[in-house]
Amino acid sequence: MARTRRVIRRKNMLIDQRKLDAAKAALGAETETAAVDAALDLVVFRAEVFRGLDALVAAGGLGTRTRRAG
Repeated sequence: MARTRRVIRRKNMLIDQRKLDAAKAALGAETETAAVDAALDLVVFRAEVFRGLDALVAAGGLGTRTRRAG
């Protein structure tokens, strides 16, 4: 994904406080804003990973056989 200049905008949302607190702790974020930003980064990254895996499968890069580690 090409990086573009960051545009920061104020948003007003209703968010489950327990989920936000859990995300903040899990991500080690100092602020709620940082927690939301980090969570969004993870969602975008996840989508990129799945697109890459889909492309790999489409190109025949993953077979049906798997190897066990160890």
